[in-house]
Amino acid sequence: MNTLKTKFNHYGLLVFLGVLIASCGSKKDVVYFQDAADYETIVSDNTHVNTFKVDDVVGINVSTLDALASKPFNLFSSAQGEGNIGQPQQLDYIVDKNGEIDFPVVGNIKIVGLTPEETKTLLKQELQPYLKDPIINIRLRNFTVTVLGQVNRPGTYEVNGEQITVLEAIGLANDLNIKGKRDNVLVIRDFNGTKVYTRIDLTKKAALNSPVYYLTQNDVVYVEPNQSAVTQSTLDNRAGLTVSIASLIITTGVIILTRN
Repeated sequence: MNTLKTKFNHYGLLVFLGVLIASCGSKKDVVYFQDAADYETIVSDNTHVNTFKVDDVVGINVSTLDALASKPFNLFSSAQGEGNIGQPQQLDYIVDKNGEIDFPVVGNIKIVGLTPEETKTLLKQELQPYLKDPIINIRLRNFTVTVLGQVNRPGTYEVNGEQITVLEAIGLANDLNIKGKRDNVLVIRDFNGTKVYTRIDLTKKAALNSPVYYLTQNDVVYVEPNQSAVTQSTLDNRAGLTVSIASLIITTGVIILTRN
């Protein structure tokens, strides 16, 4: 009887250790920038500047010292919402499938692939016959990024400035959870209908110079589950069967031990 009891104890210990090992992670799985030394200076050579894409929503305002002269180059519509009845609101421009916007008086202007500064320069050239020293303000209205997967608050987030890094986007999502795979984060980028998939390793300082470290409008950041999460999911799916088998084994063992 003692021999049989010892075998059951050994079996139980092995099962416990197996589950414990499967659920454990290591420091290298969760720490960012592990190869960055203390007081190390890292100079980023990334000169990323966002450019306009098809379907972008762009706000453009043209102003001059003579307000009447610049008025034809700004589109307005009367807002009918509560509190705004009769007040004009400026309309935005949508970059069409040809990469163009239909600008007042001037006509179609191709801005796809241009930065906001390049677009300002182009518009000033186009408006030169009509206006003297126009001031042009341009803003991308649909700058959002989506963070999905093993993060604490997945979702789509609006970007207020002109740039956002992958770390800042993850920060908006309240960081990766303990089950997020940090060394293989996927960034999905759309170039006018063509999807580009790029992975970035956030455990290495080289991530700061990745081509996707700075995100563009409508980028998707996906954090896949690490091995611990996969193992737990597998265990959860088999939990019912495992509990039933374990109960049967324990019951059988108790009966045998009792009879002996």
